[in-house]
Amino acid sequence: MRTRRVLTRASLLALATSLASIPVQAADLARAPIYYKAPAIEPFNPWMIRLRVLGVLPDTAGSSVSVAGAPSLSSPSSGLSISDQAIPELDITYFFTPNVAAELILGVTSHHISGNGALTGLDIGKAWLLPPTLTLQYHFADLGALKPYIGAGINYTAFFNQSAANTSLGGLAVTDLRISNQFGAAVQFGFDYMLDRNWGLNFDVKKLWLRPEYSATVNNSIPVTGRANIDPWLVSGGVTYKF
Repeated sequence: MRTRRVLTRASLLALATSLASIPVQAADLARAPIYYKAPAIEPFNPWMIRLRVLGVLPDTAGSSVSVAGAPSLSSPSSGLSISDQAIPELDITYFFTPNVAAELILGVTSHHISGNGALTGLDIGKAWLLPPTLTLQYHFADLGALKPYIGAGINYTAFFNQSAANTSLGGLAVTDLRISNQFGAAVQFGFDYMLDRNWGLNFDVKKLWLRPEYSATVNNSIPVTGRANIDPWLVSGGVTYKF
């Protein structure tokens, strides 16, 4: 019994020594995971505004004039001329996604109307225009600081503060003027060049198809009717702010 007990102790001691001599491999131990703090993601803000100088450049080719009892003045050579104008303009843009947005432009402009062709020199009058234009746009957002876009939409132009010239030319004077409000189509293209996350520069061109009916009175008695093909180009440039 004593010999067996001694051998047993010796066996246990040898086993312990053998186990202690086995090297511990680093690969046998699971490495503790390392966690990094995720970068903060700024929430998407859909609003953008622009303040621009807008040039309104009417294209009146094809306007018609019909003067009762005066066929010579109603000839195809008779037409209208509408003055160009430059105004400050504000637009508000809402982004549904980083690529798709809607833009509304706001501004008012005053124009002087005169005759051309057989009516050259005839002062017709003045009118103020309120032409809010809403377009749906696609923005190309993967070109770095340069962000071009295209769009199409609708315009509604309201004419107000209309006044006849009451200036005589060859015995003719326009004594009354009325221009009807009108819907029209619009297309546009432009770009923003972002200087930083919020501020940028903008250039924009729009084409409107605007052809309202009008009526006037000459010498308080002669009715005049027709269509004014205003069809303006809207060319603008200014500052962009992205919220």
